[in-house]
Amino acid sequence: MKSVGNHDEDLVEVIAESLECKNPTVLGGFPGMGLVGNIVTQHLIEQFKMKNVGFVDSKLFPPVAVIYGGRVKGAVRIYESAEKELVVLFSDIPIEPLISKEVGSTIVQWIKTLNPKEVVSIAGLATPGLDYNVYCAATTDEEFEKIKDVALTFEMGTIAGVPGVLMNECMEHDIPAYCLLGETRGPNPDPRAAAEVVKALNKIYGWDISTEPLMEQADQIEKLLHKLSEQMAQTEKKPGKDFTMYG
Repeated sequence: MKSVGNHDEDLVEVIAESLECKNPTVLGGFPGMGLVGNIVTQHLIEQFKMKNVGFVDSKLFPPVAVIYGGRVKGAVRIYESAEKELVVLFSDIPIEPLISKEVGSTIVQWIKTLNPKEVVSIAGLATPGLDYNVYCAATTDEEFEKIKDVALTFEMGTIAGVPGVLMNECMEHDIPAYCLLGETRGPNPDPRAAAEVVKALNKIYGWDISTEPLMEQADQIEKLLHKLSEQMAQTEKKPGKDFTMYG
């Protein structure tokens, strides 16, 4: 495995195998609103049966071990599909705002070594509405032309955290990049929003990824949240004990 990072301070480091991809699309999903980035990237990893080829490490990450099937995995992992010319970054942990810049810039340093075709940043966009639209923004006119017909234009606003840093760093280093923002209601996991982003990716790349598993997850989560809401309502209706003290 080769390593790319800030060797002077060793704050963040990318450790990965030599990839088979020659000109990959690099897609990043990090925890955020609705966990849209996480859900989309996890779905791609599963659907394309992608291979774990590395990880991102930092002494600033939370001191946790991530376990899958009895095996310890890196908290921020890198996957590859040589067949699809696709590399995916997936994080099981939230990245603190104070280190987002360092994490994102180190990742882009590594991406530059891959001869990337483009970088795609996936995130959630919290709105009070009932729709599940997908919004887009790009670093170049060419990238925007590619995506403008499959998503609504994100006219004005900010993209926070690592997804935003990836966009800024790609722009600074002349790497074509765009962001897809799935409209979601808030911080709860939102597979329905993620499904809409997957549909947009299908149109952009000619993929045929099923969103049915995500819709089933959405139904389960919505039923659970509805049940919790009912339980909370019942709890609030119960009369409380009278602790009034009489003299």
